[in-house]
Amino acid sequence: MAVQRVARVAVPAMTADRAESAAAGGPCRSGGLPAAGAVYTRLLAAYGPQHWWPAESRFEIIVGAVLIQRTSWRNAEQALARLRAAGALALAPMAALDREVLAGLVRPAGFYRQKAARLGAISGWLVMQGGCDALDELDDAALRAAWLAQPGIGPETADAIALYAYGRPVFVVDAYARRLLARLGLVRGDEPYETLRVALEATLDAGSDCYNEFHALIVAHGKARCGVRPRCDGCVLAGDCAHARAPR
Repeated sequence: MAVQRVARVAVPAMTADRAESAAAGGPCRSGGLPAAGAVYTRLLAAYGPQHWWPAESRFEIIVGAVLIQRTSWRNAEQALARLRAAGALALAPMAALDREVLAGLVRPAGFYRQKAARLGAISGWLVMQGGCDALDELDDAALRAAWLAQPGIGPETADAIALYAYGRPVFVVDAYARRLLARLGLVRGDEPYETLRVALEATLDAGSDCYNEFHALIVAHGKARCGVRPRCDGCVLAGDCAHARAPR
């Protein structure tokens, strides 16, 4: 029987009322960097609510956050599909899976032996904790610290898991966000991860709804327009973008 895919597991999808509120300036009202709120509003109008993270379970979000490291989402999706077909995209089956078999299943995501080792260690750790939901009891700082203590989990991956799997208010500063904000002239682009994360969280009204939707919109815009080689013609942000206005 086919399984219906759901949009986001831990964080509720943006409702029409919340989307209308966002268009009026919330939930992503900006403080220290007024332009950030305007960027959010324009991206939301252009792309609509993104309903991230696309997954069938909380554990799948965690696995996806590991598989996406240093690769494209397309490759990560292929690995997820292979895990699902093998019946290994669940906590207990993955924890019990032979590492070589796991490595073969996640091969499309690249660095497959490294990622298999990380997923094996993480799934074993989660079993010892009592499952993914057991971490709900941790406060935001403790949850982030717990994930940062796991092998191969850096700040970006830990924050993605905290935001999308646990609905915690943390902004994910990935390559898409760094590139866009630098081209808009809001940041230099070479700041340390924590510097940018703290600055953005101080700039925007705190809340997982805001951070979730804004990050997803930045990714959508990065794929459509603001990649490594930007396509500035017709970009909804071109009028305020230092990069787009720069002479060629």
